[in-house]
Amino acid sequence: MSETEAIERETCDDNQASSVARRTFLKGLAGAGAAISLSSKVAWANGEIGFWAKDLTNEQLINMYTTIQRIRWYERTCVDKMLTEPGYRGYNHFYVGQEAVAAGVSAALRNVGGIMEADLVYSTHRPSGHAIAKGVDVRKMAAEYEFKATGLNKGYGGEMHIADKSVGFMGADGMIGPGYVIATGSAFAIRARGSKQVVVNYGGDGTYATPHFHSALNNAALLKLPFVYVLENNLYHQYAHYSYSCPMKDIASAAKTYGIPGVVVDGQDVFQVYNAAKEAVERARAGEGATLIEAKTYRYYNHWGAPGAKPDELGAFGYDPLAITSFRPEREVRAWMARDPVDISRSALISWKVLDRAKASAIEAAAKKEMVEAFAWADKQPFAKPEDGLKNVFVEGTVPARQFG
Repeated sequence: MSETEAIERETCDDNQASSVARRTFLKGLAGAGAAISLSSKVAWANGEIGFWAKDLTNEQLINMYTTIQRIRWYERTCVDKMLTEPGYRGYNHFYVGQEAVAAGVSAALRNVGGIMEADLVYSTHRPSGHAIAKGVDVRKMAAEYEFKATGLNKGYGGEMHIADKSVGFMGADGMIGPGYVIATGSAFAIRARGSKQVVVNYGGDGTYATPHFHSALNNAALLKLPFVYVLENNLYHQYAHYSYSCPMKDIASAAKTYGIPGVVVDGQDVFQVYNAAKEAVERARAGEGATLIEAKTYRYYNHWGAPGAKPDELGAFGYDPLAITSFRPEREVRAWMARDPVDISRSALISWKVLDRAKASAIEAAAKKEMVEAFAWADKQPFAKPEDGLKNVFVEGTVPARQFG
């Protein structure tokens, strides 16, 4: 029996364990690199998972891998700019390490047709991966990060408020929690219109402790809304381990309270994420209601920015001045990096003979080139003008009253 299994058995036998013991248990799993704490299926590297993705063509599988690489190199390019260019005005809550979640979910969605036809996605303060996977223009996104007039929001939104309705990316939300309420409102509107669209809302582990999480799931279940909640559990909300705000090892267990399916997946494996998302989206589209998906994943950088990182190197280690302390053990970060979503997807596709190593390398090189060029284009764009800051805040002219429905 492994140390992790022994800890888990001891914890299960002790129903009277204190909250302190529970937090110790969860942190022990994380430190051992086993915080994913899933069923044995999750440990199956590349075999059985292939059958789960059997409905995907080779082209679709390659597209998922390409999406992972595009997200990875958008972020790494931004990290390097933050570390090497003092005049760079952008900033980011980096998504590196979590790419498989966004890529797998978006592969199960309709991503064309605008807000009246495409499936809709609501994001978080860590939106870049969700946006790229949904099809947002990366040049305009890079420009928005630098507050340029040609950005997605004309330079007035910045990273935490990017949006692109043309692909159904309804926007990021800098607050923790309210996005769910807006997303379920959209799901209600879709149901009222009789549309077959589905709404996906992303959130982090910290949202469990907000009232918005529970009210959104309650309403989605009560009204059987076409709603999929994807909770990306990267173990930390800002600088605190999620065990400080959630009494359960698996947050997806909360779904039982509302009578909806709760699914736990390995967020490092794009094929598992896709499989769960596909089932949840099909269920929602068929009018069968909401699903809560918890993806166990990990971010390679700290909550915000790149303290502890070095140019041209992956990951951030050690002291974070914003956290006052080194809140994540380096061994924990490296343990998760050993299960990298890029490596997992690439190895699987090569083993299935969908790709060879040369083609995989070419896809990565193309993604890197695209993102370097996107940020170079953004650098040349004009800044937003302060005097124009209110231009897109208020509606101009007369807006006719309209009854909903």
